[in-house]
Amino acid sequence: MTSERILLWEEDLGLYLFTECFPLPDLLLFLVISFGTNWVTLNLFNRLAQRIVQGDVPQALMNRKLISLDMGALIAGAKYRGEFEDRLKAVLKEVKDSEGQIILFIDEIHTVVGAGATNGAMDAGNLLKPMLGRGELRCIGATTLDEYRKYIEKDPALERRFQQVYVDQPSVEDTISILRGLRERYELHHGVRISDGALVEAAILSDRCISGRFLPDKAIDLVDEAAAKLKMEITSKPTVLDEINRSVLKLEMERLSLMNDTDKASKDRLNRLETELALLKEKQAQLTEQWEHEKSVMTRIQSIKEEIDRVNIEIQQAEREYDLNRAAELKYGSLNSLQRQLESAEKDLDEYMSSGKSMLREEVTGDDIAEIVSKWTGIPVSKLKQSEREKLLHLEEELHKRVVGQDPAVKAVAEAIQRSRAGLSDPHRPIASFMFMGPTGVGKTELAKALAAYLFNTEEALIRIDMSEYMEKHAVSRLIGAPPGYVGYEEGGQLTEKVRRRPYSVILFDEIEKAHSDVFNIFLQILDDGRITDSQGRKVSFINTVIIMTSNVGSQYILNTDDDTIPKELAYDTIKQRVMDAARSVFRPEFMNRVDESIVFRPLDRDQINTIVRLQLERVQSRLAERKIKIPVSDAAVQLLGSLGYDPNYGARPVKRVIQQNVENELAKGILRGEFKDEDTILIDTEVTAFSNGQLPQQKLVFKKLETDTDKPTAEDQETFSQVH
Repeated sequence: MTSERILLWEEDLGLYLFTECFPLPDLLLFLVISFGTNWVTLNLFNRLAQRIVQGDVPQALMNRKLISLDMGALIAGAKYRGEFEDRLKAVLKEVKDSEGQIILFIDEIHTVVGAGATNGAMDAGNLLKPMLGRGELRCIGATTLDEYRKYIEKDPALERRFQQVYVDQPSVEDTISILRGLRERYELHHGVRISDGALVEAAILSDRCISGRFLPDKAIDLVDEAAAKLKMEITSKPTVLDEINRSVLKLEMERLSLMNDTDKASKDRLNRLETELALLKEKQAQLTEQWEHEKSVMTRIQSIKEEIDRVNIEIQQAEREYDLNRAAELKYGSLNSLQRQLESAEKDLDEYMSSGKSMLREEVTGDDIAEIVSKWTGIPVSKLKQSEREKLLHLEEELHKRVVGQDPAVKAVAEAIQRSRAGLSDPHRPIASFMFMGPTGVGKTELAKALAAYLFNTEEALIRIDMSEYMEKHAVSRLIGAPPGYVGYEEGGQLTEKVRRRPYSVILFDEIEKAHSDVFNIFLQILDDGRITDSQGRKVSFINTVIIMTSNVGSQYILNTDDDTIPKELAYDTIKQRVMDAARSVFRPEFMNRVDESIVFRPLDRDQINTIVRLQLERVQSRLAERKIKIPVSDAAVQLLGSLGYDPNYGARPVKRVIQQNVENELAKGILRGEFKDEDTILIDTEVTAFSNGQLPQQKLVFKKLETDTDKPTAEDQETFSQVH
């Protein structure tokens, strides 16, 4: 690993090297504590080893050896009491006998606390303390902050013998510099090129979208996986060639089966098949040759890079040994020749790629990084394709297919998703937060389900929290997890765990007014900062969630609107103001102020109920699709079902019950009696029943099985009834 490949934190470690080694030339005791990742720590010591070899260290460190101690290897196979202690003391004796020439590096130094301890025996930490105290041991340890608190701080005698050096995770800008330093290594390992845009995307997207891990580790893993994926695509057959191979195999099998047939049709088919097979094989040979050529060029480039890397290592070794003739010969002879070969090969490959004939890609781009992030987290961060753009532009229409009416609510939700996918939403808050208010059955929960189905192709992706379960003060802990010492501490919170597992989601808090007032303290942080800390100290991000809260507060004002003399819009504005006043009297101002938009749902009228009847009948039709049974429904039947299911107090919920009782039950009985069979067409219509005892005539549903084409609806009848597809 050359010094150009790593961005260094010499401000952290180097500062202590130069200030501590002069006043105490015989003492070197550092404990490097990193915030969650040892990547930075390990590379600090790689750099320290390089500087010792290069002589770029204080005099107290000149010609020292940096040796790593593997505690696991020491413990492995120690069967008898005292065997581990003997091994460790032998190592420490060798370090002591070196008279300060050996610096011991212990990675995961917290493992020495309790290592090898049995009843009556000492652990490794107690064996180290005397030598550390007498200054006989030069030691550098590395651990994470959590493990430092858990193990090292509990042993003050061990802690005070080390100088603590805290190493924080690098910033996004520093991570980009680290990735640029590592790019050559990963290009050489995977045999692909990595664009600078991919490195920038890896640093930015990993910081924004991947929680629970630290930079630069997670950004490096993104680049590594994207490069490995591209390498696998290069070494695998291209899709177009694989499809041709399958077609050739299929035609070969068909040709073999036709060779034994003697009839004229088979011979004609065989002649056509052989012509088609010859053309396919010719194309197959061309594509195979092209693919092999591209692979060979890429393999040649990789072999040249590997040779350049080997020559660079030899040059460094010759310079360290002061063999300047050998170093000059390699640098100005072999290295120059290899670099010219590499430039020529890369130029040929670039020209071939730009010609548009290439079957392979050999460069990792930002789109590849975004694809890996989406696979890890489910967050759609890749660039919008044309098909998805069209889909997003028509999102409002898609939601209206399931949610009848409620234009303000549907429009607000659609615009929030469009802002998010266009990259214009606030990166430090949830995608959007809504308060849906209105009576039961008007579509509040259905809109949340429709949005989840649109984003994830399934309603199961909706995270639903019924706030009626959080009416007690102590129920708050169920959302973020029980505090330490209580039952369920290790399980996590019902809300935080679901969001950690699915960071891109729709969260529905149903009937939020029923929750205890302390629950709203948690919502304040989620709505404002887009994050929350669970009971185990982990920060859970909500910046990729859509938060929907429903409430029935003020429903009485919506239902008591019988004055037909007032225009609908004016009446709605009056109702909305009353409902909002009722909400402000129930919810605290700081909570209401953090919600992006509060939407009052309108009550459903008869026309909208009829539309919902048709939507519900479409679902019945979809359940009958497997049997290929069709159920055209007349407009009169829709009107009858709508009138039976219309109840302003309950919204659309009675419609499901009416269809279940009057349609599904009758169809089920007909199927069980054998009246309705697969591929039948059953017309649902109405007829008037007259009563002889003076009662008024009534309408009822009838189910007519259409036997022949003449029984099926004619063009003139299409205005009378509608076909449910």
